[in-house]
Amino acid sequence: MNSKNTLVGLGEVLWDVFPDGARFGGAPANFASSVAHLAAGGSRVYMVSAVGKDDRGAQAITKLQEKGVDTTHVQQVDFPTGTVDVELDEDGKATYSFADNTAWDNLYWQDSLADLAAATDAVCFGTLAQRSERSRDAIERFVEATPPDALRIFDINIRPPFHSEAVIRRSMELANVLKLNDDELSLVADLYGCSGSTEQIVRQLCEKCDLRCLALTCGSDGSILIRDGQLDRQGGVPTEVVDTVGAGDAFTASMTLGLLAGKPLDEINRRAARVAAYVCSQGGATPPIPDDLR
Repeated sequence: MNSKNTLVGLGEVLWDVFPDGARFGGAPANFASSVAHLAAGGSRVYMVSAVGKDDRGAQAITKLQEKGVDTTHVQQVDFPTGTVDVELDEDGKATYSFADNTAWDNLYWQDSLADLAAATDAVCFGTLAQRSERSRDAIERFVEATPPDALRIFDINIRPPFHSEAVIRRSMELANVLKLNDDELSLVADLYGCSGSTEQIVRQLCEKCDLRCLALTCGSDGSILIRDGQLDRQGGVPTEVVDTVGAGDAFTASMTLGLLAGKPLDEINRRAARVAAYVCSQGGATPPIPDDLR
């Protein structure tokens, strides 16, 4: 029997168009790329998405394959491969402008996805790829089809205006792990009527939403992990920030591998924070990660 875990990035594949050129990206694709690199061959990693029948689509598939991601379930459809214009402020923090009606908006359900879902140990999905009804249906069906003990990771990745209360609530129902940042925490806390200190809010969210684990990243202020009532807080890892694109996705990737391996909570949090800090120090969302972080 093969002991490798099966992990899936579910959602958008796109190109981040920076002032100095285009770079491969999309939060679930970043997750898949980072987890494949961090696992160093120890896991089977798949991407479930859609790209166009164009040069950028072909290049996206090649990029995923180069990073060790299986692209069997990356559909090629008659819509352009997604792009997003990225602007960075003086602190390297990004803002995004997404192209409309792109390939990943047209991800559709196929029976072969049910077989992959049934074998999945961890799947990561967010809100952006659910902005269209077609892709939202495929994503919901996939997550629902994963085994009850699989990690269903909702890495919320709110990108205004592409989210709604209904999508967030439905995704929270499907998920058993939540990853969010400090900006997103206030929105979700308001949605679920949580109040008090940050620690009180994350504990309330875990209880109200029946979460196995919650991860909160706070940029230079560090991160919080809570699992089965146990909470770990890590301070920020000093780093020279080039850009923050992909850092949260790398944190999620590292955290996921730690959860699957049953590592102690403080070790998971500390390593994930170091991985995210390293990605912040590099250009682009999925830089090669040093061996000591893998």
